[in-house]
Amino acid sequence: MPGKDDLLIDVTDLALALTSDDPPTVLDVRWRLAGPPGRGDYLAGHLPGAVFVDLDTELCGPPGASGRHPLPDPAVLEEALRAAGVRSGRPVVVYDGGDGMAAARAWWTLRWAGHQQVRVLDGGFPAWSAAGLPVTAEQPAPEPGDITVQPGGLPTLDADGAAARASDGVLLDVRTGPRYRGETEPVDPVAGHIPGAVNLPAAEYVGPDGRLPAADVLRARFAEVGVRPGTPVGAYCGSGVTAAQAVLALHRAGHPDAALYVGSWSDWLTDPRRPVATGHTGAAERR
Repeated sequence: MPGKDDLLIDVTDLALALTSDDPPTVLDVRWRLAGPPGRGDYLAGHLPGAVFVDLDTELCGPPGASGRHPLPDPAVLEEALRAAGVRSGRPVVVYDGGDGMAAARAWWTLRWAGHQQVRVLDGGFPAWSAAGLPVTAEQPAPEPGDITVQPGGLPTLDADGAAARASDGVLLDVRTGPRYRGETEPVDPVAGHIPGAVNLPAAEYVGPDGRLPAADVLRARFAEVGVRPGTPVGAYCGSGVTAAQAVLALHRAGHPDAALYVGSWSDWLTDPRRPVATGHTGAAERR
């Protein structure tokens, strides 16, 4: 595909790629935390050739003891990706409704599954529409893909690993400040954070339109909270979606070994023996 960035692709380059003899597979992963599912948006209009893949039921496992958006069963993921036409060695572009979170989790999941050539459409569906590029309600019937899901393509953390990362490196909590400090918790049953985690709300490194800044800007922002070359780093949020965007941003900033605590806070709380910190604990020492 055109373009030098191996993480993001802009609408102009994607439009050109889609006219080539070997266009990328395009996945529409529009999603809202509180619903309704994004399929309705897809049916109303999507990029030509794009196939809808559901984040909740296909890119993630069912909610439960491992959190609200745990790792998918590899066989279930493989079936969904093959149905969407994902092929080994063929580039994939993922896009969402513009905030970049669902697309980043899709990017992360495909990379975790062993598919290397994945990019996020910069600005998502709104950027495509704003550019006056074609939108269709026609649903394609893709040729079945042949991808073989091979878990482990990107590093993950479990609860014990997240606790260790807070001690041996930097564990980023990318939820809002009030949630991190334990002042409010609109989703999970207990407020607070993992002891030793550093708060870096997503709004401090992602633009209001869901776009990521340039690599040097991200590198400087992460350095302010202790993430420097060679520093072991992990990220978590409420359920591993916003934190996947943090991992994407860390890759862009030159930290390709950044690990995702997939279960995140919703997994941490499943064991009442795990400690919960409140206030600014763990943040001031890093800044």
